[in-house]
Amino acid sequence: MKIERVFTKAGKDAYDGIEFRLGTSEIRNPDGTVVFKLDDLEVPKSWSQVASDVIAQKYFRKAGVPSKIERVKEKGVPEFLWRGKPAKDAEFGGETSAKQVFDRLAGAWTYWGWKGGYFTSEDDAQAYFDEMRVMLANQMAAPNSPQWFNTGLHWAYGIDGPAQGHHYVDHKTGKLTRSTSSYEHPQPHACFIQGVQDDLVNEGGIMDLWVREARLFKYGSGTGTNFSHLRGEGEKLSGGGKSSGLMGFLKIGDRAAGAIKSGGTTRRAAKMVIVDADHPDIEQFINWKVLEEQKVASIVAGSKMHEERLNGIFQAIRSWDGAEDAAYDPKSNEGLKSAIREAKRVAIPETYIKRVLDYAKQGHTSIEFPTYDTDWDSEAYASVSGQNSNNSIRVTDAFLKAVDADADWDLTSRVDGSVTKTVRARDLWEQVGHAAWACADPGIQYHDTVNAWHTCPEDGPIRGSNPCSEYMFLDDTACNLASMNLLQFFRDGQFLAENYMHASRLWTLTLEISVMMAQFPSKEIAQLSYDFRTLGLGYANIGGLLMNMGLGYDSDEGRALAGALTALMTGVSYATSAEIASELGPFAGYAKNRDHMLRVIRNHRAAAHGTGTYEDVNVAPVALDAANCPDARLVDLARGAWDEALALGEKHGYRNAQATVIAPTGTIGLVMDCDTTGIEPDFALVKFKKLAGGGYFKIINRSVPAALDTLGYSSAQIEEIIGYAVGHATLGNAPGVNHTALIGHGFGKAELNKVEGALASAF
Repeated sequence: MKIERVFTKAGKDAYDGIEFRLGTSEIRNPDGTVVFKLDDLEVPKSWSQVASDVIAQKYFRKAGVPSKIERVKEKGVPEFLWRGKPAKDAEFGGETSAKQVFDRLAGAWTYWGWKGGYFTSEDDAQAYFDEMRVMLANQMAAPNSPQWFNTGLHWAYGIDGPAQGHHYVDHKTGKLTRSTSSYEHPQPHACFIQGVQDDLVNEGGIMDLWVREARLFKYGSGTGTNFSHLRGEGEKLSGGGKSSGLMGFLKIGDRAAGAIKSGGTTRRAAKMVIVDADHPDIEQFINWKVLEEQKVASIVAGSKMHEERLNGIFQAIRSWDGAEDAAYDPKSNEGLKSAIREAKRVAIPETYIKRVLDYAKQGHTSIEFPTYDTDWDSEAYASVSGQNSNNSIRVTDAFLKAVDADADWDLTSRVDGSVTKTVRARDLWEQVGHAAWACADPGIQYHDTVNAWHTCPEDGPIRGSNPCSEYMFLDDTACNLASMNLLQFFRDGQFLAENYMHASRLWTLTLEISVMMAQFPSKEIAQLSYDFRTLGLGYANIGGLLMNMGLGYDSDEGRALAGALTALMTGVSYATSAEIASELGPFAGYAKNRDHMLRVIRNHRAAAHGTGTYEDVNVAPVALDAANCPDARLVDLARGAWDEALALGEKHGYRNAQATVIAPTGTIGLVMDCDTTGIEPDFALVKFKKLAGGGYFKIINRSVPAALDTLGYSSAQIEEIIGYAVGHATLGNAPGVNHTALIGHGFGKAELNKVEGALASAF
């Protein structure tokens, strides 16, 4: 492929014009203890302290990085892409510069891209390498976290380790191969969908799934599984017994996930659990977390009640002023009798009451009974199940129609398909609504609507999703993600559409190369990911962009702009996929699914053009709202991109069965300094900005002043609004407690200056 330079110039260093700074990254607990500290951290000067902390703590390699490297010559590979290995006199430590991270990521992508034949010439490879590094440094886009954790460690530094049970398909031979290395083929994919069969110990079964999940969590990825193949409680087993049911196994998987730190860092394991609405155990599943939340409430309240009532018994004994022996006898000590009665009234066990009396007789005057709180990371939550997954139920159109008609709904056996129980569909729906209100789970996945847009139905239905539900495809496949920061494409009141399209093309190529270089946690995922090559290009910061443009998030103009940007990105991505297919061929599963995929592409194009004519969909999509889009040029470009995507696809096919998603962009949103995450609005206009030397101060979202300026407010009005939202950080004109009042109480100039200086972070 030919690679155009937009952000760099040939012959100049990629970082030319980007200023870097040295600083310190320090992260503390609320109690002041230091969690992480790195001195002499090098990051782009424009990055905030939060973004600097995120890359330093989460994404810098902490060990095994050599101080000096030697290049390993490789025939047919340009010298600038030769991989590194430790020099003989090298010392080892961690990464300290963001440049190291950008170079290893972009370098590994370019290296594998060259080996895979993705670049027309060495100049194109060099241009790609430079453009990708600049986009990372300027926070224009970022790949998903496993790329930051794993990609380029072997290429840049020669870091490796023992095999972990992964597989990959060799891009030269097309053969499924077992990995012999941890990092030569990295695990760059974040989002996995894994199948599970109704089998206890064999490959592909229940216990095997926990092992495959562990491989994913270790390298920073997330996984989702539809567990509906598993037998319900009481269904017959081949040995003559009865199944313990779905829930027992889900609790095992939940515990296993909770024990693993994702990516070896402080990220929690990400896991999605899905059950079909006709499963025999669906009611237990719906109410699982509701009951666990109630247990937490009971643990917290009960622990505090125990501490209070048991120490009340000690207090009654200490308050006794009669004979010493009688102090421990409730018949004589009325206060003790009352304290014991109060303890029994709130169900304190007799054994605990007796233990306290025994302690008191031994001279103890109080008891330390551990109490708990409702913090999500507390011991109370750690003691209950269901806290390490997102739960969803999968509903069909038939179920929704049954709810609408107030009809019965059959729960069916997983063994023979017979009806195990019949419930009112509305009762089940009411349980879902109540559970979601009580504990935010389960979510809903619409099976028929999802499958109406399935590009590869010849290979089976879509049954599940990754943990955040942006990726939905066949079981045992994976998707690697990247998100573009929309606000970085907005300058001087204009959205730079050509730059956005250029970035969409290059990041589609990056994600495609990542499929080729990747290893996977099972043979099935390695093979199917190679065969279907699903990608997840998306964007972040739509809320920040809309604010800067002076548009309401919940407005016709805001929705139309988001639709146009999404259509443009996705159209360019599929056109790029077809362009790659023209050189390297379409994905292996394309021929069998050609008619289906072209139908889906035609439906996307119809939505972009607003024709209202769609093929084989159960619910018509919302078309691109050209009339309300504040930038008509984006509509024209989006429609042109879909015209090209369809035309190129009809001619060459597509390299990827799926190309785009809109991901939540949690950690990578922070490393890009996004005001808002994926598609979500801003959660607060006033935030806390972290200081390099420790501590925080209040700021208004930086998009707010820009939005007010766009809307025509004067500079004085903007300052007044900011002061109202954030505060003025002075007592000068404050009511009640102000400079005049403090002087009247004996404060001098030095004391007033000290007070004023502390106000910025005194909250």
